[in-house]
Amino acid sequence: MSNQITRRKFIKTAAVGAASVAVLPQFLASCKSKGSGGEDGVIRLGFIGLGQQAMYLMSGFIGMPGVLIVAGSDVYGIKRERFVKRVTAHYASTEQNVGVEVYEDYKQLIARDDIDAVIIATPDHWHAHIAIDACKAKKNIYLEKPLTFTIREGQLLVKAVRENGVILGVGSQQRSDANFQHAVKMVQEGRLGVIEKVNACVGPPPAPYDLPEEPIPADLNWPLWLGPLEYVHYNSRLNPPISLDPEKNEHYWAVWRYYKETGGGFTTDWGAHMFDIAQWGIGMDKNGPVEIIPPGYENTQFLTYKYANGIVMTEEPFDERQTKGVKFWGEKGWIEVSREHYKASDESLNPPVIEETEGAYETKIPHLANFIEALRNGVDPIVPVEIGHSTCTVCTLGNIAYELGRPLKWDPAAEKFVDDPEAEAHRLFDKSYTDGYPIG
Repeated sequence: MSNQITRRKFIKTAAVGAASVAVLPQFLASCKSKGSGGEDGVIRLGFIGLGQQAMYLMSGFIGMPGVLIVAGSDVYGIKRERFVKRVTAHYASTEQNVGVEVYEDYKQLIARDDIDAVIIATPDHWHAHIAIDACKAKKNIYLEKPLTFTIREGQLLVKAVRENGVILGVGSQQRSDANFQHAVKMVQEGRLGVIEKVNACVGPPPAPYDLPEEPIPADLNWPLWLGPLEYVHYNSRLNPPISLDPEKNEHYWAVWRYYKETGGGFTTDWGAHMFDIAQWGIGMDKNGPVEIIPPGYENTQFLTYKYANGIVMTEEPFDERQTKGVKFWGEKGWIEVSREHYKASDESLNPPVIEETEGAYETKIPHLANFIEALRNGVDPIVPVEIGHSTCTVCTLGNIAYELGRPLKWDPAAEKFVDDPEAEAHRLFDKSYTDGYPIG
């Protein structure tokens, strides 16, 4: 028997979702020294990167009690203007006297003593540099996924977070979605029996950058947008056009994420969500695969990950629609779950059903609230830096295998390749940076 639950009908997170959090060991938080917030108990946020995703995050954070958005940074002038306009309008509507400042250079923002946490929603190639600088400035961090551009960057960021005693939460929102929580709970409680394989459909790897060169907008600091990247010419699809009068927002996602020079393709963009759920379900958080095989090698049809416990995960569709999601296959049954639906081989595996709230995905689930609660209590959030790093690593290993066109042997405990100098020299394991952008 099977059943489908759409995004408009899913588990009540406060009840069943919270219960599943209580029984899953991955959610146990490590204690920090103290909670965050000023003397008045207010948590003050600064946003770094003010594009489309930042606008979703801003709409989620800005209405939370005891939270104020006081600063923003972006290399694109019109995005700074939009940010000020929206934040100012919100606080005017709620009759709050809150000043907001914006900066072209994020270093000016993190130098402010009054900011408790930064929300980083820049292109991926900036993630590690900005987050490590924020750690050194003792700022707590909400960092969008994928965590970093290279595996080495992830290792350095984990070290920086723990050495500086800050809290870092990763934007892997599906961990706070009750449908995904319930699926993982069923898997970890053994309701499917022994797990044999997992399909995680995420999409293809990045392609070479081939967009035509276009004039750089006058208010965009292109060299600072590139930062640690090697030079690529400008194309407007890397920064979707917006306007303020009339107001026009981005109508597609910036495509830097789909090119080798500037992103990780669907492998990291959606892999950071779906590979994340798969690894969580099979107990491989803070761990990883031991072998990665690219499609096209001998008889391999899909990107394949093999784990030490015998489970095999493939980047493989589980339905004709090629839904981005995860399907767990066990000896007793199966569960497939995505943001759109939940299906199972038996009704007993289905979650309770209630009507879903409206709004953007980031604001319908309690992921942002979990981060703020973690700051107040001085504990790790639902997705701490180590889990974000292990998830990002499995994505990046996939892209390295794609590019090399052969299997890779990986030691997840040591976080290094097994007898493979070519893979160790790959730019996605540890890259060089342009002058003036050291890291670590």
